[in-house]
Amino acid sequence: MATEIRVPTLGESVSEATVGTWFKKVGDAIKADEPLLELETDKVTIEVPAPAAGTLSEIVAQAGETVGLGALLGQIAEGAGAAAAAPAAAEKKPEPAAAAPAAQPAAVGTPQAQSSMPPAPAAAKLLAENNLSADQVDGSGKRGQVLKGDVLAAVAKGISAPAAAEPAKVQARAPATAEDAVREERVKMTRLRQTIARRLKDAQNTAAMLTTYNEVDMSAVMSLRNKYKDIFEKKHGVKLGFMGFFTKAVTHALKELPAVNAEIDGSDIIYKNYCHIGVAVGTDKGLVVPIVRDADQMSIAEIEKDIGRLGKAARDGALSMADMQGGTFTISNGGVYGSLMSSPILNAPQSGILGMHKIQDRPVAIGGQVVIRPMMYLALSYDHRIVDGKEAVTFLVRVKESLEDPERLVLDL
Repeated sequence: MATEIRVPTLGESVSEATVGTWFKKVGDAIKADEPLLELETDKVTIEVPAPAAGTLSEIVAQAGETVGLGALLGQIAEGAGAAAAAPAAAEKKPEPAAAAPAAQPAAVGTPQAQSSMPPAPAAAKLLAENNLSADQVDGSGKRGQVLKGDVLAAVAKGISAPAAAEPAKVQARAPATAEDAVREERVKMTRLRQTIARRLKDAQNTAAMLTTYNEVDMSAVMSLRNKYKDIFEKKHGVKLGFMGFFTKAVTHALKELPAVNAEIDGSDIIYKNYCHIGVAVGTDKGLVVPIVRDADQMSIAEIEKDIGRLGKAARDGALSMADMQGGTFTISNGGVYGSLMSSPILNAPQSGILGMHKIQDRPVAIGGQVVIRPMMYLALSYDHRIVDGKEAVTFLVRVKESLEDPERLVLDL
């Protein structure tokens, strides 16, 4: 009896994935819960474990194929003796593979028999906002009616209006000369990179994005860190970095200025009475933003531990969907790469993102004297539709005040 390997639940709003690397080949013995393959989603790369022990008898979905929820990936035969039957199973692959697309729901945006039902009101509004037509979206309601969730799924998959396709053709890349062509390499964008590109461009197109700047004297934080870093690491088992201070300073400012922690949903504003702080992490596959949940209720030591855990998981490709969802504000530290100044792009649907930069000794005037201090430029990009200039500037000033007098963070002032 064969055990099917199917696409697991991928998380909220994720309906498909791309098959990455198979760790096993047909005929290999498999242990229960052993990683079999990678699936690359819009947000993270996840490993699919073996549902049972046995022998991999068939691979249905090859690397690079797009699969939906519950789609058949392969099959496991019982016992090690099934390896002998593996070639026969592999030969039969074309037949089920050809039938697989028919068994799966049609891709969103593929026209089917048009519904006689008009889209639901909420869906019609979303269609208009995204410049889509009802015949581009497969309806899941009665008699094929398009519902709000259908439109959200279509937008998440990057379906765009037909009119938008024409400019793309006009802007096609000019052919390279024969001499240059042989020295070029064309590589397909990963699903994660495509999603990063789409989300960043959507944020620019949707939000009224503006950036305000300030600078902070890091002397006090650096002094405190140098004084206690050894004791801190001994007690808590984690290094005392700067992110704990910045995260704590941000949560204090968000409590005072809740609009920066809010988001727009249609004609409503949703105020979040909690602080889930996204921490941007660069990986070899692209930028990911894992979430430190309820950071406002955590100590600096707890924040540092969680950031360390999430950073390691991001670099190892082991982030879960739960690690990536629900952020209310993001911190991006370009300073680790040497950036002196930048304007970060919003992580939609959030309304604010703080950019940290390189600490650099600079001359500053203090008490009528020019002194050298370790200074850092800060940048707050915000959605001007919900956050006024006064609130944005005040937010950044509060972060600056907390960092220049870190005792405020300890005393919750």
